[in-house]
Amino acid sequence: MHGSHDVDETDSAFVFEGNWREFAKIAFPNLLLTIVTLGIYRFWATARERRYLWSRTKFVDEHLEWAGTGMELFLGFIIVLVLFGVPYFGLTFIAQSLIVRGYEAVGAGLGFLAILSIFYLGGVARFRALRYRLSRSRWRGIRGGSNDGGFVFGLSYMWKTVVGWIPLGLLVPWSMTSLWNERWNKMSFGPYQFEADAHSGNVFARFLLFYLAPVVMFVGMLIMGGMGMLAGYGFGGEDGMAIGGLVGLIGIVLFFYLGLGLIAVAFYAKFYREAVGSTRWHDLHFSFEASTMDWVKLLIVDALLVVFTFGIGFIFLSYRHWKFFMTHLEAGGEILLDELTQSQTATAKHGEGLLDAFDMGAI
Repeated sequence: MHGSHDVDETDSAFVFEGNWREFAKIAFPNLLLTIVTLGIYRFWATARERRYLWSRTKFVDEHLEWAGTGMELFLGFIIVLVLFGVPYFGLTFIAQSLIVRGYEAVGAGLGFLAILSIFYLGGVARFRALRYRLSRSRWRGIRGGSNDGGFVFGLSYMWKTVVGWIPLGLLVPWSMTSLWNERWNKMSFGPYQFEADAHSGNVFARFLLFYLAPVVMFVGMLIMGGMGMLAGYGFGGEDGMAIGGLVGLIGIVLFFYLGLGLIAVAFYAKFYREAVGSTRWHDLHFSFEASTMDWVKLLIVDALLVVFTFGIGFIFLSYRHWKFFMTHLEAGGEILLDELTQSQTATAKHGEGLLDAFDMGAI
């Protein structure tokens, strides 16, 4: 590797070259083998999918490579099940037994401790899953990772999440951006650390719209319901009023769920643009160009795909989401190829056991 490489923002730094027909040849056998093995094969299925998705993704001038294995993911899950799952369920069983025997306070305390441990491990899972994925991702033979185990991040995840919700949820944007920054600032790729400096103030207005929407919608519900009943009464008396009220109620439900859902998507789209746009890797800066409508289209097609295929289309969601992120992810700046060396961070020996246990996304 010699010289430097300018990443021109006018051209897409990330290019996805895969297609759904190729992916189907992997997804359908994966589905069949997962069913036959009662779910055990899903770890190897995940590894096969990632090898394909990574290999069809080009960053600047080189394709990515996924170096993880299904066995790593399987062993990670087993370790979590033994070290955390068994004690958790045991603690819960003891708590219930104590409550039945009249020791309500002690039983409730143990039950709360069990819930608290899951809360903490959820934060650790998010950190370690990202660390694992970076450590198994290769570009020009270079990998990423972190020497941090994520145990301190688990504590930050707990208190920042709680603080975010204490003032009636008004600090949720701060909690989300702060946790994004803390997690990515402890990651690296090759010889360079990531740097993230997302600001909650840049997304607060969009969050406030989502926050106040239920109040506005409640007033709208009363107005729509009243207008529906009055209109019905004018056309058909009391029977018409009842029908008008029913139509108004249906409109209220649709307005509430669709309207609130759309505003929630608008907030998340803004948050993701801010979070990714604040993240740097040495002299490279990133951006995410997906608009609210891009997200809406993604989610609507996801839902239609799953519904109209009676659930089978679920196997294509990982392909669609990866393609979506790679299509809208951009980078600009300069890469000094002569300075790129292998990461010195420790390589995680096991996969995303905690992630699988809590069924959460790493990014």
